[in-house]
Amino acid sequence: MAGIRMPPEESDISQQQIRAASAVATDLVSDDDRSVAADSWSIKSDYGSTLDDEQRHADATDALCASNFRAASDYSSDKEEPDAEVVTSTLGLQSYWDSAYADELSNFREHGHAGEVWFGGDVMDVVASWTKSLCNDISQGHSTNHVNDTKSSSVEDGDKHLSTWSVLDIGTGNGLLLQELAKQGFSDLTGVDYSEGAIELARNLADRDGFSYINFLVDDVLETKLERQFRVVIDKGTLDAIGLHPDGPIKRVMYWDSVSKLVASGGLLVITSCNNTKDELMQEVENFNQRRGETSPEKEQEAAAACQFRYVDHVRTYPTFMFGGSVGSRVATVAFVRS
Repeated sequence: MAGIRMPPEESDISQQQIRAASAVATDLVSDDDRSVAADSWSIKSDYGSTLDDEQRHADATDALCASNFRAASDYSSDKEEPDAEVVTSTLGLQSYWDSAYADELSNFREHGHAGEVWFGGDVMDVVASWTKSLCNDISQGHSTNHVNDTKSSSVEDGDKHLSTWSVLDIGTGNGLLLQELAKQGFSDLTGVDYSEGAIELARNLADRDGFSYINFLVDDVLETKLERQFRVVIDKGTLDAIGLHPDGPIKRVMYWDSVSKLVASGGLLVITSCNNTKDELMQEVENFNQRRGETSPEKEQEAAAACQFRYVDHVRTYPTFMFGGSVGSRVATVAFVRS
């Protein structure tokens, strides 16, 4: 379910060329076909779904991956004309997710299933352990280049610092990523989602699994009501969904403006995407940084410059494949630090 993440030194082909070569139709599901799109766009996981649902989830994965999604470099704030090739989908609408999580909540009540994990359980485990290693290394003053994706060099020494890292998961869905982070040693955990059904499911699962201390709130990241900042803000698929909204380019600008207020100074933004490569996410961050400087009044430019993001590291251990002589992976996880 993913875009191709190409290391800059190994790839000269564009994201659009790769997706075109997939030969999968880009006309995504309609509301009438929501049953084909499945209860979420996640890769099939071990967290519970009836056997009859397996093909539905596979179809949803293919549908999302087939999106001919624009490169981040096209989302400049001064672009005068809309791009006629922007792909939209019901996956970008709140109505889709409200309906999806109503089904997931019903399935939980009837069968105890936790629902699907976006991008699959393996990716979720990597994001949790890699984020832990990154926070430990920063706490200990180590270089963040090539963070180990599974463990830090001094785990026992580093874990004691995790309680100081407040974590916000935006678009938390069923909240299973926060449960994995809790298992890694994080304790100040908050998850938000604009779907009330998702939050109800996440709370039920957390209570059942012994993580009742995780805080779950109904909140739209684009119009957030949160009044605190976090040392780590995690996004696993939310930016992808926002980009599939009919007003995706505008909402992506709103996303960066909002997220920048949620990440504390010196804090981390960790984005996992299937529709953007590492380089595309870095370009979008650069666009945000430039936009902040250009649109702020002169007296506020210094403050705007202080609220920018800088690339820190990315996950390097996702499975890869060859295409046109280049190596890519189907998911990208990239960390940025806020100045």
